[in-house]
Amino acid sequence: MKILVTGACGYKGSVLIPKLLAQGYTVDALDIQWFGNFLPEHEKLNVIKHDVRDTANINLSGIDAIIHLASVANDPCGDLDPKLTWEVSALATMQLADRAAREGIRHFIYASSGSVYGVKEEEQVTEDLTLEPISEYNKTKMVSERVLLSYADAMTVQIVRPATVCGLSPRMRLDVAVNMLTMQALMNGEITVFGGDQARPNIHIDDITDLYIFLLEHPEVTGVYNAGFENITIMDIADRIGKSIDTQITVTPSNDPRSYRVNSDKLLATGFVPKKTVQNAIDEITAAYHSGALTNEDRWYNLKWMQQEVL
Repeated sequence: MKILVTGACGYKGSVLIPKLLAQGYTVDALDIQWFGNFLPEHEKLNVIKHDVRDTANINLSGIDAIIHLASVANDPCGDLDPKLTWEVSALATMQLADRAAREGIRHFIYASSGSVYGVKEEEQVTEDLTLEPISEYNKTKMVSERVLLSYADAMTVQIVRPATVCGLSPRMRLDVAVNMLTMQALMNGEITVFGGDQARPNIHIDDITDLYIFLLEHPEVTGVYNAGFENITIMDIADRIGKSIDTQITVTPSNDPRSYRVNSDKLLATGFVPKKTVQNAIDEITAAYHSGALTNEDRWYNLKWMQQEVL
């Protein structure tokens, strides 16, 4: 089975693709490589440096399924250049979905975002609630979801709304809550928490990448699924880090009171079982830092790197 993965050299793709290869899949890994390429060489892996906006020249010959991860990731980066964000994260998705349907590809998995709901007062944020996205990033995800669902009669469409991902990747990110705070503690012996009461849903990178493989193997599981298994506050995250790493926690006021939660009961009902936690991510990052395998680099911060190297 041959899989096209877009955004393949990103944070999630760099963990997902070795797993796909280990399970015997043949992979076309497409990425513009703004942040580099950390994928292993493999006889069943074809790494393609290509801009996803040029959808007409993406080779879909022999592709059985698409896992579409490519987007301008996170709110600050999405707001840097809204035109770029809409072209990459929405228009390219729409064009790729149309080509896939026209060329008979039977399976399309889309990485949306748990933030498409906007700020909700409900304790249980389920898939049937209204979508009220706030940022350009969230808006492109919502629009792309709607377009993809319109092709559900032509192919298997599976949409994942992940929580904030945490944990180690060869293409690391140190600008997401758990990873960022853990690295602060390791480097500085101090964590700065802005506010602290804001809730954030979290998912370990091994679980989200395992989920994409689970969906590949279960085409009968169609539709939209939240994927987040620990709804905890920023202060909860800091406290967990403080129990593992000798660090001082400093709390300062925040002008961002937004809290996000997701309920993933619908996903759990499919038989998918998460295996890791925020604590696993903290422990793994700590071990990698102490071994020298993880260092602090500008390329691990999407906004900083895009400002320096892309825009």
